[in-house]
Amino acid sequence: MSNSKLISYTKISPNRGNTINEVWKPERTHAIDTITIHCVVGQCSVETLGNIFAPTSRQASSNYGIGNDGRIGMYVEEKDRSWCSSNAANDNRAITIEVASDTSHPYAVNAKAYAALLDLVTDICKRNGIKRLVWSANKADRVNHKNGCNMTVHRDYANKSCPGDYLYNRHSEIAAEVNKRLGASQETTKPDKPNGKTLYKVQIGAFSKKENATALEAKVKAAGFETYIVNIGGLYKVQVGAFSVKANAEAMKKKLEAAGYSDAFITTSSGTASAGITKGSKVRVKSGAKTYTGGSLASFVYKRDHIVKEINGKRAVITYGGVVVAAVNVDDLTLA
Repeated sequence: MSNSKLISYTKISPNRGNTINEVWKPERTHAIDTITIHCVVGQCSVETLGNIFAPTSRQASSNYGIGNDGRIGMYVEEKDRSWCSSNAANDNRAITIEVASDTSHPYAVNAKAYAALLDLVTDICKRNGIKRLVWSANKADRVNHKNGCNMTVHRDYANKSCPGDYLYNRHSEIAAEVNKRLGASQETTKPDKPNGKTLYKVQIGAFSKKENATALEAKVKAAGFETYIVNIGGLYKVQVGAFSVKANAEAMKKKLEAAGYSDAFITTSSGTASAGITKGSKVRVKSGAKTYTGGSLASFVYKRDHIVKEINGKRAVITYGGVVVAAVNVDDLTLA
């Protein structure tokens, strides 16, 4: 098993490997088939990152790190398991990469670091026989490697913002660019078979008070379901999924019922109509919506309010915290 020739600095961390039957071994226990990208939360150099991972008291490391100047460092060889994702099973199968970033939301990385990240991920895939990167906005797909998904994030396994919204929102873009370089398909998730414009959602509650809906939303999320709240007819409704194939919604309904939500039912109702949305409007993106050009959106984009920066025909540019998130079809927006 080889390491990347793109590295310009090496400082092997003692924080690596597995202890099995009281015997420590540095080697990973699973073939490399996954990429996990992290943000450093600091615009630091590869040398600084190496120093961070050097003390045994740190109890953390990554296979590679990318500095703010675009240089690449190695801290754990690819044959060995890093301690990076708060999950041993993931770290045993993933190459972990820390990328220098800003220290506050959305934890942006600069152009040099981002370009180096694309080069490094491409190199890793080529050498380890990963023929195609697959990203999913669905956490269950990621952690269970469903539908070929082979990109995970730290927030999947711990209550962290890592890799930050800047990189998280670009995972689909990263997969597409790396797949282009690998000569692979750019499809990132297995889509539902189209069925007109009808989307089937599973509803589990409706409340006049938003705080009650928020409490149920948090409970359902804790059970592992991707859920969201829509305001329909003055009620805050808690829904799960948005499926173009009704059978998929029925399967989700059965899962929710098995989890104790016996009142779950399938609905096709949506939130407030897009009419009246203008520049400056506070909006929500309809669950299941794509970007204006058909790309994927991160799951949390559907769960928070955005501000419309500009509208040109059906094309609306939405922002969050002053940062542009995506261009979407105005028909996929509801007033928040």
